[in-house]
Amino acid sequence: QVHLVESGGGLVQAGGSLRLSCAASRRTVGLYAMGWFRQAPGKEREFVAIDWNSEYADSVKGRFTISRDDARNTVYLQMNSLKPEDTAVYYCAAGPWGLRFPLRSEQYHYWGQGTQVTVSS
Repeated sequence: QVHLVESGGGLVQAGGSLRLSCAASRRTVGLYAMGWFRQAPGKEREFVAIDWNSEYADSVKGRFTISRDDARNTVYLQMNSLKPEDTAVYYCAAGPWGLRFPLRSEQYHYWGQGTQVTVSS
């Protein structure tokens, strides 16, 4: 089992940057694939990025970068060139290493509490 805690959300103007962090309670390298999802008001939760194969949603490609620091058991989401449509609660999630369908939220077993990102126009 692994406990996840996100941080780094906030309010930023369009075109700005934020870096989200997700601290895991235990070692994840080789055990868990770490992903980021987001959910905007009135919308379904959607996939953003996953670390083990560096896959990204089309809407964030070229702007967001996922990375991990295994010494700190932490995964990051660097978000650049933010747009108002990026406004959402961002969730960190952990699933089995090598999971087959990373875009499907049901593939992930553990979730953080979420961190709000608001991008103003």
